Amino acid sequence: MAKLVVEVLDATDLMPKDGHGSASPFVEVEFEGQRKRTSTKHKSLNPTWNEKLVFNVKNPIALSTQSIEVFVYNDNNQGHHRNFLGKVRISGSSVLSSEDQAAPQSYPLDKRGIFSHVRGHLALRVHVLHGQSGSTGESSVEPDQEEAPPPPPEHKTNDESRKERGMRTFYSLGPGYGSGVHAPTLKPEPTSASAVTVMQMLAPTRKPEYEVVETTPPLAARLGYWGRDKTASTYDMVEPMEYLYVSVVRAMDLPVKDVTGSLDPYVEVKIGNYKGVTKHFEKNQNPVWNKVFAFSKEMLQTSLIEVTVKDKDVSKDDFVGKVTFEVPDVPTRVPPDSPLAAQFYKLLDKEGQLLKRGDIMLAIWMGTQADEAFPRAWHSDAYTINEDDMITTRSKVYYTPRMYYLRVHVIAAQDLVPSDDSKPPDPIVRVEIAGQGRTTRAATTKGVNPEWNQELMYVACEPLNEYIRVSVEDNAAGGETIGRCLIPVRDVPKRVETTKPTDAKWYVLQKVSVAGNDEDQKKDKFASRVLLRLSIDTGYHVLDESIHLASDLQPGAGQLRKASVGILELGILGARNLQKMKGKEGKLTDAYCVAKYGNKWVRTRTLVDNLHPLWNEQYTWDVYDSCTVITIGVFDNNHVNGKDGKDQRMGKVRIRLSTLETDRVYTHAYPLLVISPSGLKKNGELHLAIRFTCTAWVHMLAQYGRPLLPKMHYIQPIHIKHVELLRHFASTIVGSTLGRAEPPLGGEVVEYMTDADNHIYSMRRSKANFHRLMLVINVIQDVATWFRDICLWKKPLTTLLVHLLLVTLICYPELIFPTFFLYLFSIGMWNYRLKPRHPPHMDAALSQAEGATSDEMDEEFEPFPTPQSRVLDIVKMRYDRIRTVAGRVQTVSADMAIQGERILCLLSWRDPRATAIFTAFSFMWAVLLYITPFQIIALLIGLFVLRHPRFRYKVPPIPVNFFKRLPSRSDSLL
Repeated sequence: MAKLVVEVLDATDLMPKDGHGSASPFVEVEFEGQRKRTSTKHKSLNPTWNEKLVFNVKNPIALSTQSIEVFVYNDNNQGHHRNFLGKVRISGSSVLSSEDQAAPQSYPLDKRGIFSHVRGHLALRVHVLHGQSGSTGESSVEPDQEEAPPPPPEHKTNDESRKERGMRTFYSLGPGYGSGVHAPTLKPEPTSASAVTVMQMLAPTRKPEYEVVETTPPLAARLGYWGRDKTASTYDMVEPMEYLYVSVVRAMDLPVKDVTGSLDPYVEVKIGNYKGVTKHFEKNQNPVWNKVFAFSKEMLQTSLIEVTVKDKDVSKDDFVGKVTFEVPDVPTRVPPDSPLAAQFYKLLDKEGQLLKRGDIMLAIWMGTQADEAFPRAWHSDAYTINEDDMITTRSKVYYTPRMYYLRVHVIAAQDLVPSDDSKPPDPIVRVEIAGQGRTTRAATTKGVNPEWNQELMYVACEPLNEYIRVSVEDNAAGGETIGRCLIPVRDVPKRVETTKPTDAKWYVLQKVSVAGNDEDQKKDKFASRVLLRLSIDTGYHVLDESIHLASDLQPGAGQLRKASVGILELGILGARNLQKMKGKEGKLTDAYCVAKYGNKWVRTRTLVDNLHPLWNEQYTWDVYDSCTVITIGVFDNNHVNGKDGKDQRMGKVRIRLSTLETDRVYTHAYPLLVISPSGLKKNGELHLAIRFTCTAWVHMLAQYGRPLLPKMHYIQPIHIKHVELLRHFASTIVGSTLGRAEPPLGGEVVEYMTDADNHIYSMRRSKANFHRLMLVINVIQDVATWFRDICLWKKPLTTLLVHLLLVTLICYPELIFPTFFLYLFSIGMWNYRLKPRHPPHMDAALSQAEGATSDEMDEEFEPFPTPQSRVLDIVKMRYDRIRTVAGRVQTVSADMAIQGERILCLLSWRDPRATAIFTAFSFMWAVLLYITPFQIIALLIGLFVLRHPRFRYKVPPIPVNFFKRLPSRSDSLL
């Protein structure tokens, strides 16, 4: 039997309760109706116990849904009275299954009510022991048998400020855990060996470093706006970062330097060790640059700003003139103030004397990342990158095109001219648009006038400037093309919210050999043609991601789109402890972040050669449906310094907006977890701030009663065989569109953000989904176990209360439904105290990522179809394993089918005697229920079900035996 061990270590800074400035505290722990306490430490506000309390765990699988209540009391008057000092509630999902992995944690004491006065921290270590024997009645172990107590939690200097703001911080007492606690959780395990299958294995323990940690960054949205700049009300989700901006606009009447009387000018902006350079113009004395340089104030090592104009030369660049400024004299500009006007400055020579000619137009100001010049500026963070690759490091906002479903109904063709007249043609139709090619099946009526009557679907995107290529091919002639035609997509009629088909039209086919010859086209104008019904269905939403991870569910037609219900604000603060993705090249990591919600994609700037990047960029989206998901991913830029490789994925975060409270700022550090052929890997932590603000409460609440997808998905549903293919087409369009932007977002980024490969079979995903199913079944099993315990009188008091409730509901049947819904209300209110404190994140244990074998990882990342170079023995082994798993699934599905067929056999007379018994029994019950009041029948049934174990038999009851004897169709299978 599993044991829950709660080790009570010590407490610090408790509230005095004895009237003399001290207290006599003890700790009481409650779990599953079991209550145990420690000894009392007299006259101490910082007591040390080091005692272990051991509890029986009845159902380890249900541990994650339970909680451990820990109370601290003051022992007053020799234990007859006690004063409340604080409490701690620990979720069962945060309990580790190994004593070695369980680290001491310091929990802040919570209040019992709004009038409670508590303070201090309680240090605990909680873990589960499996298969341990020994007495469970001992509530504690002698202190001399315990290890030395860990050091008290280290208090930081800003603790008092956190308390004033209502923030609560958890400290870790174990080494290597940092200042914040990563709440570890325990993966539920099966209760019996019979439940263990190939797909249901013991899940690994969730590691603390894979948990989400709440943080308290100094954001204006959390600390208020008093005494802050104007941006605090609009740019409040990130920490302000000060930059020195130098805008080099143009120069006028520059002096020449070459012997030929020409000048190739460029400007060099230098502040300490950082230097930014504009491009040079050949033979131009009045160049226009319009270049902005942004120098981080934290990196400034000098107060002198030098703006130098130089002449580009082959050997050595010549000095033309310069202008110098002092950093303290630079004005500060804060949006929404208007941009600072550029001014002309006279150029000076090397000795600081005015030149006879030459002026340069500059604007210099001190600002933040809220400045509109920030996205397009040259940044000192990327000073090592050459000018050509600078575009790949800038932050950008992308919008994907609006997409629609294109429906092509291939009906028939007329007067086809095959290449070989000796045999009838076997025509098929191939329709292609923007790389999406599909063919029809063989014609139902073959010959020169074939009929297909088949519908094909594609994805079209605005501005609808593509062409539909329709070609009729002859399978009997080896796929030779009989004729083809081009149809502009812009000419296809649109349908909004109607199932009325558009008119079919005949399209003339042109011979391939004479395509482009106007005279031959006129000659063959009526030779062959094809009948098509085309329509662009704008009433659908084109899915480019899985529907359960969708970030937008609006229809394509603009007139059908509803007003927004809220605003989503995301602050991408930074990342910590990133892995060295370019370690082999002698560099660190060039990290940037991508966020996707709806058709808006954002990309932060790339911070070069940095393992702890600080982006502090804020973005905003309109929210049309709160039941959507925003995805944020981190990537390593492989396009800097002349490279042209694929950007490496470093991890991503998904946040469902419906799990967020409105108007609350969530600041958490999310672990960046990536599955690779070598297994699960953590690449660091991503620090985010997110806030969802509702602007239309009535519409947002009304959405919970509306369909998830637009109405056309239900009026004229798309066949299931088309859904995944259309999603692939849409994802390809998005990838090609963003890949042509500046800077481009590669196809590997789009695939990772949209989970384009999640439909491919994976043993790891199969085990994870099976375990999710078992967790759902375990809830039903827990209810059945509870009812069985009531029936067996294992809890006499509860059973008597159930008897009383049964009699009451039978006497007053009108109370049945009110009692049921009141019970649901009570459960919901009781669970309110256990609501999650942070948004859900990637669960490595639930994903079966920690325990996956190397072969399973290699199989998951293997290309599809399997390449010929793969060793045959490996393919055979994996095939056998899939057959084993499929056999288990086949057995379970067969059992479910058997139970359903037995229910159908009750009245089908397949077993005449069983059907006769059941029909006679039904007739007897009908008569009995007619002449007997329903209350009496229900009361007798309830009392029979709840009878005492003394009146029970160990053999199954008669109805179960009767049901198991019914025939099924298993004996009809070959």
